[in-house]
Amino acid sequence: MPWNWKAFFIFKIMTDQELANILFVDIETVTGSRNYQQLDDRLKQHWDRKAGFLNNPLELSTSELYVERAGIFAEFGQIVTIAVGYLAKSTDNIWGLRVKALADSDESKVLSDFKHLLETKFEVSTLQLCAHNGREFDFPYICRRMLIQGIPVPKILDVGNMKPWEIPIIDTMNLWKFGDRKNFTSLDLLAALFNIETSKGDINGSDVTRVYHEEDGLDRIAEYCKRDIVVTVQLFLKLKSLPTIEPEHITIL
Repeated sequence: MPWNWKAFFIFKIMTDQELANILFVDIETVTGSRNYQQLDDRLKQHWDRKAGFLNNPLELSTSELYVERAGIFAEFGQIVTIAVGYLAKSTDNIWGLRVKALADSDESKVLSDFKHLLETKFEVSTLQLCAHNGREFDFPYICRRMLIQGIPVPKILDVGNMKPWEIPIIDTMNLWKFGDRKNFTSLDLLAALFNIETSKGDINGSDVTRVYHEEDGLDRIAEYCKRDIVVTVQLFLKLKSLPTIEPEHITIL
């Protein structure tokens, strides 16, 4: 039987040390400008071209599409929050979860703080990063925005020349796919399937740009992002057939 390295990484039993060396990550992004009219003229031309290729069943105008969709593209958006979480065992041998958010209207500060966290608070040689759809969205977005902001990409995220089994990234969506490449499965759908409390409350992902630009709601976005971390951790544990974290052992800073 041929060796299937993908199956190995999905089903291998994780040790306590490996679990403790995972940093769970989630980002929230918004449009780079408040609206299309405030966009730099050169970027307007590129957005006009980009908008022409986007699926647009509601026939939104180019400016409306900018508000609705530009935040998901690193070339036209910005990161306002990066939430992180990690697992740790107490002296009573009980797993707990600690969650915090790096949030600021200055994107360069958010990214610099995240880079500092990676490089000073964890043992990079054994650290793994985990996010839902992180391989396709969160981690490439972080790297692109770091370069735009003139921040060197941390070694752990510079995965372009790594072999597949060397990449220190776990993606809960890929774990769920089991090799299937056809469909995107949202974090909220998987939370519903596994009976994990939703992170959706007063806002959800589609509200973030509006809440940030129109309601000065960075704090609300940070809280939402932290809730996403909790869901991601619980989903990861479910996908590894491990016990989830009890609410009383979750610390949200």
